[in-house]
Amino acid sequence: MVRELNVWFFGKCAGVLAQDEGYLSFRYLPEWLESKNAKPLSQSLPLRTGSFDDKIAKPFFAGLLPEGDKRAAVANILKVSSKNDFALLDGIGGECAGALILLEPGQTPPVEAHAIDSIDWLEEDQLIAVLEKLPKRPLLAGEAGLRLSLAGAQEKLPVVAREVLDKDGLIRFETGLPKNNIPSSYILKPEISGVDGSVYNEAFCLALARELKLDAATAKIGRTKDKTYLLVERYDRFLDDGQLRRLHQEDFCQALGVAPEFKYQNEGGPTIADGFALVRKVTTPSAPNLLRLLDYIIFNCLVGNNDAHAKNFSLLYSQSGVQLAPLYDVLSTAVYPDLSDSMAMKIGSKYRFDELHARHWVQMAEAAQLGAPQLKRRVLEIAGQLPNLAKGLQAQFEAKGWGHPILGQMGLLIEDRCSAVAKRFSMAD
Repeated sequence: MVRELNVWFFGKCAGVLAQDEGYLSFRYLPEWLESKNAKPLSQSLPLRTGSFDDKIAKPFFAGLLPEGDKRAAVANILKVSSKNDFALLDGIGGECAGALILLEPGQTPPVEAHAIDSIDWLEEDQLIAVLEKLPKRPLLAGEAGLRLSLAGAQEKLPVVAREVLDKDGLIRFETGLPKNNIPSSYILKPEISGVDGSVYNEAFCLALARELKLDAATAKIGRTKDKTYLLVERYDRFLDDGQLRRLHQEDFCQALGVAPEFKYQNEGGPTIADGFALVRKVTTPSAPNLLRLLDYIIFNCLVGNNDAHAKNFSLLYSQSGVQLAPLYDVLSTAVYPDLSDSMAMKIGSKYRFDELHARHWVQMAEAAQLGAPQLKRRVLEIAGQLPNLAKGLQAQFEAKGWGHPILGQMGLLIEDRCSAVAKRFSMAD
């Protein structure tokens, strides 16, 4: 039996995702291909007539879904197989990364002018209940009116948030659930179980990137009673005449046609060189985007984000063309002794920072077709700035009441790594 979902793209039905005997296929509709505004969903799904088979369609659409235990839990709630991408998208594919909405035939997206009526604003006790529910019900799967999907293995939830004045005249955030397939504006991330201070860690990393003048997602720390969480502003959403609208994006795995289970290089996933080749090929102009990607890689290395795999880099599609998306999902994993000390993608021939020397950066530059002298200058420039920026930012966090012991540990790690890099480069001269 063939089942179908209509794929809505920027408010228009662009194509059809089908499942036949367990295999996926996707085809663009003729009216979409004939439209003057026709755009492809992905670099891996170029505009053309005919169908893309399972091998080509699956990596992109599976890349919209949660992974690992979260995927299995969602499948269990929906009473479908965890390997059934189609059924999962049918269940939760109403609000995805990028500009896609997947709906059953005959259904249409919400009228954006009425979107405000579909927000379920949460009182404090309701927000606490949501935070407590997330571990057992990822993405609140199966709840009436909610079809929310995000990639990754971490607990997270698309939400709408706004600043309001409380009774004492102080600004606080009010959080709501986006129902009926309307867009969300933030991603809510609770503390990661067993990773002490993860909310403070990620907030600090993203803020530190911005202190370094990198383009990074904006994040705020929220607290409600004994619960701490992160609110990350979505870069693939924007306000237009008071209406929240979607921008399209896709991660590097989706763009390269790589299934999410192969996101790590040591499992056959994309390399740093693959990322640079993609950015060089599709962004306009490519030179500033290549430099930004280089900065992201250097920054991730120096703050100890060993989990910077290909799904943690994305392309953003806007009126100005295809650009490298802002930096996101940055966590200093190296500060936790129990987490892996291997980087998700090799720099040169090395996965581990303690084995990384100047010659390996040069290897990376050659593979990515970058100038080695330029790369060396930028590595040393960032390594020279980060320790003082981290100290100043830690003071800012403490002044906001966002202090946590993990920040001091991260400051020491960053200082040690930056010193080690500078020493290793000087030894190579």
